[in-house]
Amino acid sequence: MGRAAFVLGVVVLMRFVAEALDNGLALKPTMGWLHWERFMCNTDCEADPDNCISERLFMQMADVMVKEGWKEAGYEYVCIDDCWPSKQRDAQGRLQADPKRFPSGIKKLADYVHSKGLKLGIYADLGYQTCGKYPGSLGHHEIDAQTFADWDVDLLKYDGCYLDWTLVGEGYKNMSRALNKTGKSILYSCEWPLYVWPYAKPDYTAIRETCNHWRNYDDVSDSWSSIKSILDWSAKHQDDIVPSAGPGGWNDPDMLVIGNFGLSHAQQESQMALWAIMAAPLIMSNDLRDICPRSKALLQNKRIIAISQDPLGKQGYQTFKENDFAVWERQLSGDRHAIAVMNTQEIGGPRKFLLGVAPGWKLCNPKCNVTLILPKYQELGVVPVQTDLMLPVNPSGTTLLTFTSLNTSQN
Repeated sequence: MGRAAFVLGVVVLMRFVAEALDNGLALKPTMGWLHWERFMCNTDCEADPDNCISERLFMQMADVMVKEGWKEAGYEYVCIDDCWPSKQRDAQGRLQADPKRFPSGIKKLADYVHSKGLKLGIYADLGYQTCGKYPGSLGHHEIDAQTFADWDVDLLKYDGCYLDWTLVGEGYKNMSRALNKTGKSILYSCEWPLYVWPYAKPDYTAIRETCNHWRNYDDVSDSWSSIKSILDWSAKHQDDIVPSAGPGGWNDPDMLVIGNFGLSHAQQESQMALWAIMAAPLIMSNDLRDICPRSKALLQNKRIIAISQDPLGKQGYQTFKENDFAVWERQLSGDRHAIAVMNTQEIGGPRKFLLGVAPGWKLCNPKCNVTLILPKYQELGVVPVQTDLMLPVNPSGTTLLTFTSLNTSQN
């Protein structure tokens, strides 16, 4: 009897472990494209066929991602957000795509995206409706997870509208278990803490065990005030959120809006640099069919992407804020570090920042090899820890650099 009880206990334990997130995904921050901020819930394909939420839009984005170097740069997910389904489930209780806007169905769209060497993401909601008032997954999480697996979907963005906040945690766990149960590895993007923070401090241990990345704060919009508010919130709560980030699970400050209408180029550089420092998913929401070359070059900057995708997987954080400068730093692999210096003034011209003031610079002992990445690439060479190097930083812009520590035996 004792042995039988032991075996039963092991089986129960193994079942519990299997119910935790176990998909082997997001070992580095996710990179891709998502429709929401730029295209929102535009369903009028008669009046606006080029910009409505339809299979045509996602096929075109997949085409461009391959032709214009996005896939080569590391962007791999083409993600559908809200407003894709029919308003009614089918006779078997399954979600179904709007038949006019997605006449081929999601499985055929996934096949098309996969044929390009890319992956397809989709959206659902744990409440009784999505935020756009399409069918939610409340009471249907298992059938919805299996439907997404049958369609060969690679990522699920799972929202939290239309459900009491006290039930949000269990809702996210339910879908995580359901996704695992399908046997298909589906990257799981959650908004669990976003819906809990107004009432209580979220349980980040449980969130990390459940999700591959998670939204903490308000939706991003195409404005500098929105980017600033996200950065301010992230800095204010960094002691709560940074420890949970690492390979397999990341804090998500929301989409990159680079290449749209609301940010100056300096501000676009700030978003790109600081999202990389924060080890954030790099999920663009823009029109890749019509993007200015300067924004495209920024989004495809291989040195910034290398910071984002650094295999050590440590999230950076704000280390200094004074005299209208904010410094963010991130430890990288290979005894390297990244420093981002943002000029928070929105008036005047470039201002000089003494590199030696950055708290992390003391790790450059006795000297470092320094590479400037933004606003332009430049090898600055060997710099001693006692330096008078001044970095010019544009208003609302960011100067980004990496340094590698050199010991006394190195040149």
